[in-house]
Amino acid sequence: MLDKPFLKYLIESMADAGIEEIFLACGYKSDVLAHAIGDGSDMGVRIIYSDEDTPLGTGGAIKRLEDRLDPVFLAANGDTLTSVDIAAQIREHFESGAVVTDSLSEVDDPSQAGVVRIDGDGRILEFQDKPKREEACSNLVNSGVYVVDKKVLGYIPKDTFYDFSKDLFPLLIEKGERLQGHMAKGIWVDIGRPHDLIRMNLVMADRLYRGHDWSDSAEDSVLDGTVYLGDGTVVRSSKVSESVISKGCDVFSSEISGSFMMNGCNITNAYVENSILGEGCILKEGCKVTNSVLRDGTVVDVNQSIDRLVG
Repeated sequence: MLDKPFLKYLIESMADAGIEEIFLACGYKSDVLAHAIGDGSDMGVRIIYSDEDTPLGTGGAIKRLEDRLDPVFLAANGDTLTSVDIAAQIREHFESGAVVTDSLSEVDDPSQAGVVRIDGDGRILEFQDKPKREEACSNLVNSGVYVVDKKVLGYIPKDTFYDFSKDLFPLLIEKGERLQGHMAKGIWVDIGRPHDLIRMNLVMADRLYRGHDWSDSAEDSVLDGTVYLGDGTVVRSSKVSESVISKGCDVFSSEISGSFMMNGCNITNAYVENSILGEGCILKEGCKVTNSVLRDGTVVDVNQSIDRLVG
């Protein structure tokens, strides 16, 4: 995201809240993650990688670390961008006496997330997992950052796939434990779908680079709306709107809209709309790519049209 691993934004927010040690539970390609994130020293934290031979879910992965966690700890989903004030959430956890405090975001359509219902004091009364929009108990969704009393891990069986929000939280409510909702104001984006990844990049570009002058990177070009151009990227004789173009890209005589382009892409006299281009993609003259996700190194030949392709 904006030429930086997405997780680093989350880790930096944890460091700002005073957290010093972070475990990353990894179920897939942990070596790639470790190479991208490092040991955390550049962010003022210590990062420890916890590998899973088989997927254990959010609860099962944390259960494996039980002996290494503090009596109260922070847990967060690794695929969600949120602007929650972590320090404020921790304070509310202790003030409310809850065993878990869950960050919540207000959304227009709650059908794509876990939905919660709270009372006037912020106590969570009910969880729903991705209900139909008309059946949702509220428009408040679980935004994926939790302050947790370690004692609740006693409810989680060892070496078992177990989910925090689907399995543990409803059980805690049934047992009469207090779960607190902390309202997170501002950004909340889940990056589980391609258009969400595009949106997340645009949200952060608007937040960090609104009003930025890209004239050093854009020659004889029109930039419209939210735009980000990475280091070494050159846009010439083109139109770019609502798009993020990562570092080292070359865009010539092309139109790019609503898209996210990763490092080192080369685009010549092409049209790209609502798409994600992996690293090193080459789009040759006259080609058109719409509503697609292209893997690293994809070459689109002269005058070729691609629509709704993932791969």
